[in-house]
Amino acid sequence: MGFTPSRLELARQRKGLTKTALADATGISVRSISAYEAGTQEPTALSVARLADGLGFPAAFFGRRPINAPSLEGSSFRAMKRMTASQRDQARSAGALAQELATWIDAKFDLPEPSIPRLRGIDDPEISAQAVRDEWGLGVRPIRNMLHLLEAHGVRVFSLEEETRDVDAFSTWVDGVPFVFLNTMKSAERARMDAAHELGHLVLHAGDEDVRGREEERHANRFGAAFLMPRATVIPNAPRTTRIEDLIRAKREWNVSVANLAYRMHDLGLLTDWQFRSVFAEISTRGYRTNEPSPIPRETSQVLGKVLDALRDEGFSQADLARELAFPLDELRKLVFGLVLTPIHGDAQATEPGPVERPQLHLIEG
Repeated sequence: MGFTPSRLELARQRKGLTKTALADATGISVRSISAYEAGTQEPTALSVARLADGLGFPAAFFGRRPINAPSLEGSSFRAMKRMTASQRDQARSAGALAQELATWIDAKFDLPEPSIPRLRGIDDPEISAQAVRDEWGLGVRPIRNMLHLLEAHGVRVFSLEEETRDVDAFSTWVDGVPFVFLNTMKSAERARMDAAHELGHLVLHAGDEDVRGREEERHANRFGAAFLMPRATVIPNAPRTTRIEDLIRAKREWNVSVANLAYRMHDLGLLTDWQFRSVFAEISTRGYRTNEPSPIPRETSQVLGKVLDALRDEGFSQADLARELAFPLDELRKLVFGLVLTPIHGDAQATEPGPVERPQLHLIEG
């Protein structure tokens, strides 16, 4: 069996381990681990087994084709300042595993082709958001399900689970395919805004070579707010008072958080600076920044749900899928955590992988 250096680095980063920590866990020297990752020395079969045991990855994982994490330059991270380098690497390595899973799914199922407009030349995120709505035939109507909408337009959506909960979300393009990774530990309202924010990055910043900074984040924030809460519907329908109870009732029109609605109303001039500060102070005092009032149901992935259901109907379990990808089963489950209604446990009985036909997945737009 061959050995692929990039896979060792990826597995180590996914577990949040330094080379020193991995050396301590395996009894292999830091010097040897560095040489393995650099490709200047190939580990023995015994060393691969020790690395696999120390990292919790199947030994077969390290012999597959090269796999690379999404580039830092081409990815958007909403919470860059809060993130440690280790957290960022964990999120990016999860992205690499998701790419591997997405490639496998694409080979077995007919998924929608990407149809994300590229609008880098438009400076106003408000105009860009409405342009995307117009191209997708949405007009100004409320979006029922943001995840379904993204998937219907070819975006591959995956989860960032609890080990990277300080990462809000991130997105990237890989070989012309858009990916969005969402923190499914957050409220459903915040996840919707994160999804709209990341759509903004895909639309506005596709192909940017520089690390996306404060200005790009500000543009994506404005795009996301305008996409979920079009000016043409907020101005006539937003409450004319600053009572929190009125904002809580109104937020259900667009299925956003009460804080996001307050931001949008302020941005559109419906709240003065003083009113906005007062409203936001009350939102914080009531704890609504972390515990959303009148919460909405969590959105789930059509693609992942339909894929797992179809595989299960063929007698192909998640354990089978993990084995075929040479993933740890828990890593596969983390990629779909909070995004599927299909149970992610109870897969104890694995079967021999059988042929899986290439069905067409029919997706419904949000």
